[in-house]
Amino acid sequence: MEKPKESVVILMADDDEDDCLMAREALEEARICNELRFVKDGEELMDYLRREGRYADPSSSPRPGLILLDLNMPRKDGREALKEIKTDPDLRRIPVVVLTTSKAEEDILKTYDLGVNSFITKPVTFEGLVQVMKTLAEYWLEIVSIPQDVQGDIP
Repeated sequence: MEKPKESVVILMADDDEDDCLMAREALEEARICNELRFVKDGEELMDYLRREGRYADPSSSPRPGLILLDLNMPRKDGREALKEIKTDPDLRRIPVVVLTTSKAEEDILKTYDLGVNSFITKPVTFEGLVQVMKTLAEYWLEIVSIPQDVQGDIP
């Protein structure tokens, strides 16, 4: 009998409040019960991941098991944040899925070169977003084996 997988926190980095609200509603519609947390730019994302500033308390900023990353954000964009995540030995194993409006081949190539795990162009309909969230959750939270140190906080 397989041990049930622990619920992982999904951290979404996106500066568009409407996109964040739609993502939350899409997860609910898809009946995905994982906790979804939000940061609004690359600076805040890195603070969260490194437990700096207002994210210093691990009980209020649990380590994510999956990062959904928009590319075009203020202060530090998704490309810069992705590069920092994938070059940091403590963070690089966290799966990062780019979820963006960009369809540019240059963005796809650049993010894969930086180590992104998947690149998804945001669907234009809510139904499409529900399907994407359902598929993402099934793949990343049920099918894939994620290293133990990514699933929860490192002791």
